[in-house]
Amino acid sequence: MPEAPIPIPTAIGSLHETVAAVDLGSNSFHMIVARIGDGHMQIIDRLKEPVRLGEGLNNEKRLLPEVEERALACLERFGQRLRGFPLGAVRAVGTNTLRQLHPDSQFIERAETALGHPIAIIAGREEARLIYLGVAHGLAAGTERRLVVDIGGGSTEIIVGRGFSARLRESLHMGCVTMNLRYFPDGRVSAKSMDRAELAGALEVRPVREIFRKSGWETAVGSSGTIKAIAAVATAEGWSEDGISAAALVRLRDALVSAGRVATLDLKGLTEERKPVFAGGIAVLRAVFETLGIEHMQVCDYALREGLVYELMGRHRHEDMHERTVLTLSRHFHLDQTHGRRVEATALSLYHQATAPWCLSDSRCPRMLAWAARLHELGLVVSHSQYQKHGAYLLRNADLAGFTRQEQVVLAALVLGHRRKFPVQEFAALPTGIQDCTKRLCIILRLAVLLHRGRSTDSTPNPTLQIVGDNLTLDFADAWLDAHPLTRLELEQEAELLKTAGITLTYQ
Repeated sequence: MPEAPIPIPTAIGSLHETVAAVDLGSNSFHMIVARIGDGHMQIIDRLKEPVRLGEGLNNEKRLLPEVEERALACLERFGQRLRGFPLGAVRAVGTNTLRQLHPDSQFIERAETALGHPIAIIAGREEARLIYLGVAHGLAAGTERRLVVDIGGGSTEIIVGRGFSARLRESLHMGCVTMNLRYFPDGRVSAKSMDRAELAGALEVRPVREIFRKSGWETAVGSSGTIKAIAAVATAEGWSEDGISAAALVRLRDALVSAGRVATLDLKGLTEERKPVFAGGIAVLRAVFETLGIEHMQVCDYALREGLVYELMGRHRHEDMHERTVLTLSRHFHLDQTHGRRVEATALSLYHQATAPWCLSDSRCPRMLAWAARLHELGLVVSHSQYQKHGAYLLRNADLAGFTRQEQVVLAALVLGHRRKFPVQEFAALPTGIQDCTKRLCIILRLAVLLHRGRSTDSTPNPTLQIVGDNLTLDFADAWLDAHPLTRLELEQEAELLKTAGITLTYQ
């Protein structure tokens, strides 16, 4: 049976395509369906449900059963709408609450079954980048430097960028749900509890306060449900004509404190759905306004899910953020890019020969193999000794724009396993569906790296690879091995190392 492919989103297939983006947030689950063509996006459907996922995360970092079932029921409804969408036309991501889930939790697997599509967990700064991408497309074109703020259920992203490029990105561990649970758990709001909540928010912003204050931003923009809800109330009450002013926020705060309880709050434009987390949202936004010196904030309708769609469009136009990130890493850490490309070419040649016997036909696998080939020497920036471990650590823990957490884990495993002892336990720790696939990609990478260890620009091994189960044979033409005795010795050593992975390697 073929192994499950590594869930890496691929480029969409044609110039006119219907695609979808799903945002599994800590407060609400959102989905948009869009028709794209000629570089434009037309949203044709929106779905949203207040799942309150963040409220169901217990101290063991597992979801309460009732919250998990609520989330899965929502995803099944989303899945019905997405039935028939091909792989690659749907991008689903999980954010703050799902980032915190215990590794042993089976929720993601159940969620993917309910939705019918892979779900990627993205890091906070990657979430910030995608939010900015969506906001930038939702605003009128301009050259000014923008500060973008997005308050979610469990985190708040702040970004400074210009045009479509985010220059500063940060994800803070506070959101409307988490703030509400901590400071307004019973629905009561007092001046004291609001002060404490705002102070806690200011402390979260404090480590990055100065760098954002000095970034030279000219306009402030808010996105997503919390900020849109606050703007709707401020406008309906006549406290702010356009967006949200600092003075309007003070009046909203005072109205909350005067009411004493969120349930009795009577404000124009405030929906019953938003009430349970409204106080927490006000506290977070007030903290951001005060700490970063914001006087006025305009509001944008676009956010993370729109950013996901534009990311899909960019991949179709060969503007894949993965490629930009790999190139940036290569340049920043002064990798030998010519050598990396030679290893990549040999690795892909071996991959194509392994495709049928090892069931590696999914088009996303060679992309991971190519990136690993180009980055396999990343750890040399730390030390030559055990540099595969240093490279794996960097790839696993760095903020890699465009990469999901699972993509980074897979990439790190490939780099860790490209030389020396085969890290069997590293692959055993991967999700079950991708263990064998990733292990086989790693074996291919090991062989490609070995064949180019001499770093000669004139050496073109080009062996034929034959595979029967776990038995590999490398056949070199024209007595190539006779002219490269060191490579023959290294292949002999490699055959011993691969035995721990259950692989038999022969060569001639």
